Amino acid sequence: MIRILANDGIHEDGKLLLEEAGYEVDVMKVAQEDLPNVLPDYDVIIVRSATKIDKTLIDKCPNLKVIIRGGVGYGNIEVEYAKGKGVEVMTTPEASSISVAELVFGHLFSVARNLHQSNQAMPTRGATEFKELKRSYSEGFELEGRKLAIIGFGRVGQEVAKKAIGLGMKIMPVDYAFESVKLELNIYNQDNMSLNIEVPTYTLEEVLEEADIITLHVPYGGKAMITETEIQEMKNGVVIVNAARGGIIDETALLAALNSGKVRAAGIDVYENEPTPNAELLKHENVSVSPHIGASTLEAQRRVGLAVADKVIAFFGH
Repeated sequence: MIRILANDGIHEDGKLLLEEAGYEVDVMKVAQEDLPNVLPDYDVIIVRSATKIDKTLIDKCPNLKVIIRGGVGYGNIEVEYAKGKGVEVMTTPEASSISVAELVFGHLFSVARNLHQSNQAMPTRGATEFKELKRSYSEGFELEGRKLAIIGFGRVGQEVAKKAIGLGMKIMPVDYAFESVKLELNIYNQDNMSLNIEVPTYTLEEVLEEADIITLHVPYGGKAMITETEIQEMKNGVVIVNAARGGIIDETALLAALNSGKVRAAGIDVYENEPTPNAELLKHENVSVSPHIGASTLEAQRRVGLAVADKVIAFFGH
C-alpha cells in the first residue's frame, strides 16, 4: 500500500479522495528534526512551506517517490537534487490563485482608504476624537482609473488582472514569456455572460515609469527584483503590493522610500525573514500587513487538498 505523510496537513476532502483510491494517509506534524526517522517509511510527503526537504533528508528516504507542495514555489525543497534521485516534485499553483489575488485587493483597498490606520485608531480614539479622525482619513484615493502594473502574469497575475478590469483599472502586465495574453472574464452565476480580451504585455522599464500601483507575482530568484534603483525609477507616490515571496523587494530600500514619501504606501504579505519579519516594516503607518496568508482561505485549502490528491493518484496511475 502507498503510504502518504501529510506533514503540513491536507483538507479532509483531499484526504478522503486519497483514501478512497486505496492509499494510507497520515495527517500528523512530525518535527523537522524527527523526519529522518519517520519519513523513510513513506512513499509520498505532502508539505506546505513549513517543512524543509533538503539533500540530507532525501538521502535518508530511499522509498520516497513523490514530494508535493500544496501551494506555489519550491523554496523549501531541494528540487533538482530530488529529481536527480528519481523523486518527483510537484506543486499546486492553480489552487490558490483566486485567494492570493483577492488578498492583493484587500491590501489595496486598505491603503487606498486608510483602513489599516483607522481600524487601529477608531477603537481607542473614535468615541472621543471622531471628527479629528475623520479629517485624518478623508484623503484616500479611488482605484478606478489607476494604472496597475502586474509583474509576473501567470495564474495569480491573471486573476489580479480580471479583478482590476472589473474595477476600471488600466492593467499593465509584465511577463517576457509572451507578448500578449488572452483573458476570459466570466461573470459569476450569470448565463452567457463572459468576455474574451487580449492584453498586451509591457517591459519592466515601462511600468516602473507609468504605474500608479505595482503588484508582484514572481518567484524569488535569490536576490531582490525591486531595489533602490527600481524604486527611484517609479512615479512619486507609487503603491507597492507583495503577496508573492519575501525577498523580491529590498525591504531596506522600501522602508527608506516609505519614509521619504517616494512610495505612498505598501501592502505586504510576505517577508525577507519569516517568521521574524522586520518590526519597523510591520509598524510603519503606511504599510498594510498580513502574516503570509495569501493562499489561506477555506476555498483555497479545499482546492489545494483536491489538487494534491489528483496529482498523487495520477502519478501512481490509480
